[in-house]
Amino acid sequence: MPIAILDPFSGIAGDMTLGALLAVGLDADWLRALPQRLGLDGVTVRIADVARGSIACKKVDFDIPPQPHGRHLKHIREIVARSDAPEGVKARADAAFTAIAEQEAAIHGTTVDRVHLHEVGAVDAILDVLGSVWGFHLLGVTEVFCGPVRVGDGYVDAAHGRLPVPAPATLRLLEGHAVRPGPEGAGELVTPTGAALVRVLSSGPFDGVYTPVASGYGAGTKEFADRANALRVILAERGAAAGGGVEVEQLVQLACDVDDLSGEYLAGAAERLRRAGALDVVLLPTTMKKGRPGTRVEVLARAASADALERVLFAETSTIGVRRGAVERHALPREVRQVTVAGHAVAVKIATLPDGTRRAKPEYDDVERVALATGRTLRDIFLEAAALADSN
Repeated sequence: MPIAILDPFSGIAGDMTLGALLAVGLDADWLRALPQRLGLDGVTVRIADVARGSIACKKVDFDIPPQPHGRHLKHIREIVARSDAPEGVKARADAAFTAIAEQEAAIHGTTVDRVHLHEVGAVDAILDVLGSVWGFHLLGVTEVFCGPVRVGDGYVDAAHGRLPVPAPATLRLLEGHAVRPGPEGAGELVTPTGAALVRVLSSGPFDGVYTPVASGYGAGTKEFADRANALRVILAERGAAAGGGVEVEQLVQLACDVDDLSGEYLAGAAERLRRAGALDVVLLPTTMKKGRPGTRVEVLARAASADALERVLFAETSTIGVRRGAVERHALPREVRQVTVAGHAVAVKIATLPDGTRRAKPEYDDVERVALATGRTLRDIFLEAAALADSN
């Protein structure tokens, strides 16, 4: 299954991300149909081939009829919720908008519910964020990494007046990620939507060996005479190959034991860990001091995300100590394919065994969504989706 590496050598914005995803294979017709799937009547998508610094790029623009000047978070959530995006995509998009609202609220001394998202609440920003998160999912990307982010310089005029670059909320969203000022005279290179995508998608810089599969560029609006104003996205395969084509990955395992949390809180902690980037979370029954029954929480993580996941363990469980160790995982090569069942899209994970045979598993959230929409059984949808994926 591919990973994606963001190379924001000239910053990042939502439209640049969409353009780069189109350049590496995202279906342009899917993007053109996205506004209608969100109930955004009258909004059209323009996709153009342009050059930035003599590099061929994809440029995405939205033609939008008169709209409210910004929205509150609850209104953005309503738009996202009524889409037919997979639940994981909705959760990531919601996390991006929530992160923006939290930082804006903190900066302006108000609450998340009361903060009014001006530029970020506009239709194009909503399409940028949800479209980008959904686009990575459709390309089968399992994890996103990001190199140092060029943020620009000078000042930007926003709804709250003239602000230094990067704007206050943008800078807070980039906390924990490597950034570089400049180049001189660039102005704003990172928008709040671009920074939010980095925050919710990126596991940090990539620190291993990868094999490039595809790369493409999404154009920014500004044009500079001496350089390309674009975002590069690289799709790649990671991990060395073992016998039979099995991928070998060096990972980190985190573990802790707790005996004073109820089941629902343990389940909630596990879900928080998954959303924070854990590759796997397992809850195991164990016996602790004085024969007390307890639960062992085991987390499998990339090295780049281990520290953040450890913080989640301390915050969401009652543990006072986390064990950490290096583990080697041998994994089957995987890819995600999209099939259509009864007119609905279903993502199917395909694993290739060492003998070359394949195993298909449709994503449960998609199977459930189609079953509810059609009145057919979960098993019927599962079997048809698996058969379609196996025949392609």
